[in-house]
Amino acid sequence: MFFNKQKSAEKKKLKAEVKLEEQKAQELSQEITRLQKEKQDAPGALTKDLRSLEPQESGFFSGLKKGLAKTKGIFTNSILSLSSEDKADEAFLEDLEERLLSADLGVGTSLKILEHLREEVGLGKIRTQSQAISTLKVLVANILDLGSKPLPVAVAGPTVYLFVGVNGVGKTTSIGKLAAQYKAQGKKVLVAAGDTFRAAAIEQLVHWCEQVGVDCMAKTQGSDPSATFFEAATRAKEGGYDILLCDTSGRLHNKKHLMDELSKMVRSLKKVLPTAPHASLLVLDANTGQNAIAQTREFSEVIGLDGLIITKLDGTAKGGVIIGIVNEFEKPVYFVGVGERVEDLLTFSAQEFAQGLLG
Repeated sequence: MFFNKQKSAEKKKLKAEVKLEEQKAQELSQEITRLQKEKQDAPGALTKDLRSLEPQESGFFSGLKKGLAKTKGIFTNSILSLSSEDKADEAFLEDLEERLLSADLGVGTSLKILEHLREEVGLGKIRTQSQAISTLKVLVANILDLGSKPLPVAVAGPTVYLFVGVNGVGKTTSIGKLAAQYKAQGKKVLVAAGDTFRAAAIEQLVHWCEQVGVDCMAKTQGSDPSATFFEAATRAKEGGYDILLCDTSGRLHNKKHLMDELSKMVRSLKKVLPTAPHASLLVLDANTGQNAIAQTREFSEVIGLDGLIITKLDGTAKGGVIIGIVNEFEKPVYFVGVGERVEDLLTFSAQEFAQGLLG
């Protein structure tokens, strides 16, 4: 009898342990499901504005520093290495000028910086190389401040952004990433595939939209992009969309043709949404260095640019070109790309860029 009672107690204990393990397994399964859902929703959790974050604690700041590693290496090993207590004489200034040019700041920006430094040296305000480099950091930060502005939004109705840029700069990918980020913020997003010159561009954009779960207005290759924009604007207005992202052809071989085409696209948007586009954004590949400045100049002549997106910053040592572009054109940089992930398209912050580059 004793043994029967003991076995019965052991069975009860075993059943309780099995039930507890089953409960733990169920809780673990629920936790895994929750984590998987969080991973899927991760882009939304990572789309905070850089300006709201402290540089020392910012995940975005860490991503920006990682993306700037190659460019920072040029500044650290070349320009910032001059920071000593030796005299800031003309030989030093000439050496510094060569190093600024090698860092892809461009001729105009390099001369502007050197002119100010020479003036300060002449007035006795700068005596040593370290003082000159400290002043250089301030000058660069002040230049970058010109490129730190909020992206315009519509007062009412859909906000429309028009994207321009030559083929291969990451324009379509940037649109896809922004669409994903806006959706993660709870926005209703529509994308218009206006690059009808290349079938691959339409297919790539449609694929992006399918992947991130936003709507896309697309027609066949060779169709009229202005007609696509008109239909997209109508759908955005009538369908209660918050954001309309418009892709365009990247051709620059015939500026007059491109100007006429872009002007027609804008007129088509304005027929439905009179204040559109709310920003015309030029997408540039940081790898192209000084050629990015030339592209900015070309597109500025063709269409009134409101701001810039700089892509592929993580794969180049030519990130200093951003300083040159902002100085020459005084256009804000709205986003920078530092990787392949959706969350690697970062809202630009002049303060954090300067600290990541010169800090």
